[in-house]
Amino acid sequence: MNVWKRATLALSAAIALSLAGTARAQDGDTLKKIKATQTITIGYRDASSPFSYVGEKGQAVGYSVDLCLRIVDTVRATLQSPGIAVKWQAVSGASRIPLVANGTVDLECGSTTNTIERQQQVSFLVTTFVAATRFAMKRSANFRSLDDLKGKTVTAVAGTTNLRHITALNTKRALGMTIVPAKDNKAAFAMVEKGTAVAFATDDILLYDMVANSAALGDYAVVGDPLSIEPYGIMVRKDDAAFKQVGDDALRAVQVGRDPEALRQMVPVADRTQEHRSECAGQRGAEEGVRRADRLRVGRHVFRRRVFQIGTPGSPPRRPERPGGDR
Repeated sequence: MNVWKRATLALSAAIALSLAGTARAQDGDTLKKIKATQTITIGYRDASSPFSYVGEKGQAVGYSVDLCLRIVDTVRATLQSPGIAVKWQAVSGASRIPLVANGTVDLECGSTTNTIERQQQVSFLVTTFVAATRFAMKRSANFRSLDDLKGKTVTAVAGTTNLRHITALNTKRALGMTIVPAKDNKAAFAMVEKGTAVAFATDDILLYDMVANSAALGDYAVVGDPLSIEPYGIMVRKDDAAFKQVGDDALRAVQVGRDPEALRQMVPVADRTQEHRSECAGQRGAEEGVRRADRLRVGRHVFRRRVFQIGTPGSPPRRPERPGGDR
């Protein structure tokens, strides 16, 4: 059974368990807490572009963040409390689940994969995106297969499914890799830039963005066959059916009413090719500006084909695209 069949079965099982859990759950108290405090807390990542990251003005921005703000609007309407304020809480790959589980964070808005294991601690709203685990490496490494990583140093972010996947793969294939956990995406990619790691394993859409924004665009590539399928979901507290229903309804409403312009506004990084073409042409020369713009176009293509796969939770995701030259 290949990785796509296994991943589809796993995703279907995760969705089934999630729906079953919702049916059994008793109403929690998240909505009551929000009503009483007139505050809703959003957990965000500072370096998971284009989903959740800190923008130029020092504020959390991104696709997942914008979706969470849509949920906040629905919560305000549901509770008839337009004055509900948003409190922002930074989270990491390691802290995000505990902070949702213990009630510190009401909505975790990042790039978190919905897994059966995680559903034992938290609940997930309907799927908002589907990614795949791949590697970012320097082109000079001439990557052709996983065997090229034998005995090499590889990094992934602590607390992620990507780290778990490559650790299991390392054991199964007897690759002898040295796997070094990093604190976040920036730190992991910096290891590849500095040469302290040969490869960085994470979700491919995040890798495309990091490569596109690297100082030496042409030096890096997103490589390898997908190692896993990663269905993203916004996390909420477990066994809080009322709050989960409000979140699911808000996301489905966005999907049903979405249009290309709305999505473009929601995800500026996915559609800023011309902006970067002009910016890079002025800063690094026209040739590199065009190359950087082309790489952003690849990221935009992948993003738009996989964006917002919600509303039909029983449907398996399509196989992630593999644009030419970045296999």
